[in-house]
Amino acid sequence: MNSLGFDKPPSETRVVVAMSGGVDSSVTAALLAEEGYDVVGVTLQLYDHGAALEKKGACCAGIDIHDARLVAESIGFPHYVLDYESRFSQSVMDDFADSYLRGETPIPCVRCNQTVKFRDLLATARDLGADCMATGHYVRRVSPPHAGDEAGTDASTDGVPELRRGIDPSKDQSYFLFATTPEQLAFLRFPLGGQTKDETRRHAERLGLEVADKPDSQDICFVPTGGYARIVEKLRPGAVEPGDIVDTSGRVMGRHDGIINFTIGQRRGIGVGGTAHPLYVVHLDPDRHQVVVGPKSALARDIVEIDELNWLGSSIPASGVDCQVKLRSAQPAVAARVYAQGGGRAEIRLVEPEYGIAPGQAAVLYDDERVLGGGWIRRAAASGRIDAGLDEPARDDATKVA
Repeated sequence: MNSLGFDKPPSETRVVVAMSGGVDSSVTAALLAEEGYDVVGVTLQLYDHGAALEKKGACCAGIDIHDARLVAESIGFPHYVLDYESRFSQSVMDDFADSYLRGETPIPCVRCNQTVKFRDLLATARDLGADCMATGHYVRRVSPPHAGDEAGTDASTDGVPELRRGIDPSKDQSYFLFATTPEQLAFLRFPLGGQTKDETRRHAERLGLEVADKPDSQDICFVPTGGYARIVEKLRPGAVEPGDIVDTSGRVMGRHDGIINFTIGQRRGIGVGGTAHPLYVVHLDPDRHQVVVGPKSALARDIVEIDELNWLGSSIPASGVDCQVKLRSAQPAVAARVYAQGGGRAEIRLVEPEYGIAPGQAAVLYDDERVLGGGWIRRAAASGRIDAGLDEPARDDATKVA
């Protein structure tokens, strides 16, 4: 077995590497080429190239395509730029705009991985005769052991692979890859999941890559300077309407320019004051164009309903599965139990209430280091035990909708 789990020499193993132009994917391609693999680099042009040249701080912009090409030329493997602009617009940008108009807080990077990269690009990699596709994500792909082995390794291809957190907690990207299916995991490889970002940069310096000191991208690639509202208005002209800011009893407290400017749990920039306690965004009502605000206590939720469930573990029994769940990418995982509801839906019961759970975000389920799966948050609610001071953890149907 070679290091990617194939029973043949690296030189006879073709690997398509998804290259964004950043240091992570560049090092991934360079390390595989150094091992002797037949590397083919592919960079996706996801939106208008002329506009991209004006935005140098986001992945897949014009400068990043240029950087990816330079890395390929310096190492000596072929590199292709594929025009996925139409696919990206339909699968990611349109979903982004519509999600905001529904009062949600979308994560376009997950949708991009779920559709354009791990569906469309993966199919293209197969067309190019690849044995697998590699990315620069900080996650680990671990397969069950061979018969007689004590533990699985990244190189093993027996059974169904597991998706695990990257070993560097500060760079772990498993939250963004929860929608990766078992079939996709069988074809994917993540060479950087077992190392830290510092190690990656040291490899880049050792290999003489010009991107060794390139800063990480912080922005959504098609949203310049974080101006989400302007992008939504451009994609859906006339759809953004002003409305009232109301408290939880319905009393009007102010006006807003569009619910797309708010997210559940937001405290700053609401635009109303004069209350005895800080106000938070508790609910967004797109039908009435209302932003509902209230005290932090009004945000408490211990029931999370998700759809589009992608489950990577064994089947969920009727009694549910104990797990940990991350409800936002930057928040730690918390204790929970998940129950399958059928039709790609599931209900997550939190051991302790959380605050600021936003529809449109992902709920990613873990068993320690292993990713069990996840789905998109569609609704959060408070069980009767919250009003009762969390005295009774029993399942009940008395809920308050978020």
